Amino acid sequence: MTSVLTTEHPAWHIHDGACARAARTASGIWALSHDRDGAHVQCVHGSEDVKPEFIATDPACLPAAVPAALRDGLNKLGVTQRLANPWLWDAITTAILRQVVRADQARKLYRNWCSTYGTGVTGSFGTLAVAPTAGDVLALTDQQFADVGAKFHRTALKAAATSYELHHTEWEELDAPDLVVALTSIPRIGPWTAAAAAADFTGDFSIYPHDDLAVRTWAAKIAPAYPWPDKTGKAFGPMWTGWAGTDRTALHTLTLSTLTWGSHAPADLEDPCGT
Repeated sequence: MTSVLTTEHPAWHIHDGACARAARTASGIWALSHDRDGAHVQCVHGSEDVKPEFIATDPACLPAAVPAALRDGLNKLGVTQRLANPWLWDAITTAILRQVVRADQARKLYRNWCSTYGTGVTGSFGTLAVAPTAGDVLALTDQQFADVGAKFHRTALKAAATSYELHHTEWEELDAPDLVVALTSIPRIGPWTAAAAAADFTGDFSIYPHDDLAVRTWAAKIAPAYPWPDKTGKAFGPMWTGWAGTDRTALHTLTLSTLTWGSHAPADLEDPCGT
């Protein structure tokens, strides 16, 4: 049986039960796809020295305190796979472009951003694109940001690009919690954006913003009869992390499995985003 793939990152294009995206590693650009036969990776630019890595998440590691209905829903996923974003700059870019807007809007904005100013590559799924580099972003004019709908995100992207150029080598060696702290030093990068970017890059969702609207929405869809806290999210985070206690693997499993469930939810369900 083929593992379920987590496709919450906006680079994934889904069609007829299969999906594909491009990703940049330290050595080259890769075209990745996933279908009933599993994952396929192809280096389409540069060298194969550094390959993308998929991280497995096993629902057997869910916290014991998780409500039965939520556990049952997540167990149905089985062991899932997620690409740990191999390019920190893309993880930062993605998190910034998710600020304020809904998930469907952020997805369109991200893809327009990549196809307009990034690098396009051709693989078995046709043409895919990766984000423009930090250097490319610094060279864009104010009008170019506005042209793709990223006027609001301009100052954050430019500040992040400047900091990334200076510090990315040391940032890439940090563990997930320390990376969150480092990213919050960037102007207009708050705790939510920093945590979302760090989780995407490291693959460690124990540090993801657990009171995120997406997590709250999908949890309530999986277990609608459970007495979830009010919709403001203030009580949700402590409850969610409290189920896992000090077990970071359990918290990672709970959070990422819930997001994975959401990425495979029926299309007529609400498509939430982070704030």
